[in-house]
Amino acid sequence: MKVRPVTHVVFVLLDQFTLISLASAVEPLRMANQLSGQELYRWHTASCDGNPVWASDGMPITPDGSIGTVPCADIVFVCGGTGIQSTVTRELVKWLRTQARYSKRLGGICTGSWVLARAGLLDGFECSVHWEWLAAMQEAFPRVSLSSSLFTLDRDRLTSSGGTAPMDMMLHLIGRDHGHELSAAISDMFVYERMRNQQDHQRVPLKHMLGTQQPKLQEVVALMEANLEEPINLDQLAEYVALSRRQLERMFQKYLHCSPSRYYLRLRLIRARQLLKQTPISIVELAVLCGFVSTPHFSKCYREYFGVPPSDERLVTDSERTLAPKLMIHAVPTPMPMSALDQARGESTFASIKNLKS
Repeated sequence: MKVRPVTHVVFVLLDQFTLISLASAVEPLRMANQLSGQELYRWHTASCDGNPVWASDGMPITPDGSIGTVPCADIVFVCGGTGIQSTVTRELVKWLRTQARYSKRLGGICTGSWVLARAGLLDGFECSVHWEWLAAMQEAFPRVSLSSSLFTLDRDRLTSSGGTAPMDMMLHLIGRDHGHELSAAISDMFVYERMRNQQDHQRVPLKHMLGTQQPKLQEVVALMEANLEEPINLDQLAEYVALSRRQLERMFQKYLHCSPSRYYLRLRLIRARQLLKQTPISIVELAVLCGFVSTPHFSKCYREYFGVPPSDERLVTDSERTLAPKLMIHAVPTPMPMSALDQARGESTFASIKNLKS
């Protein structure tokens, strides 16, 4: 068996961090070690001062040390949660900038991206953050390119939204470092039916993108979402909110940076991708369910938006389901020491503002 180098990961825990997001990031690393029979990953937790940190659910976590005492890391993840703005300290910012100077890979989990942005370490990078913070970060850090993707890997910056999204990011990293078969086997062990990728988006409530100042636009989008199988024409949509067609077009261009018809098309394509990956529905039936007049037209639109034809996407999904059992047969599980974090186990999609530009 080829011995592979160990990747050292440090998780910096901030007060009120989200426990499920931390567990979603750590558990794939543990399982990668177990299924490979090697210590591929070694991880430590840290707080700014080494003292216990309270998770947002009220559970206290005792870290392995402070940011100044933890072992040298290959990857540093900042784990945030609620009240993230009040957790950023000068010492943390200085330490993160030092890690960046040593060319470390830096990441943010849930709202941890806010801390990296506050330290100036996301300028010129694309990043993900929990959807509740998209608008606030866009306003506070104009040099950062915000995405509503579940996770974003941009050069040496690794960011994800909250909940279970860190698991998808870690599975992707493990697959990239040690092969897709291993990440598929981990997914199978966690009964995780589908590994999501960077093209999958968080479901971002429109009010968090636009505020409460555009109720008519929110009404139209809600109407679109409720009528994907039989799309409503633009004149009817405009009439529903007592606007002219031209007024509605200007509203979409101003706030969503695309035409209503293009926005509607993307909603239908995103829904089609969900069904394609999560159900055995035939492509012909799927095209009808998502409001396309013909299968060739659906395939053409799908390929233009996602970069692959729907038939190829389904082949990839099917192969993901069959790879895991093959690896499990040959894996030599090795019991790994249980850390305190081993006890902590604890989304429809929406196109990002950036991707909506036509």
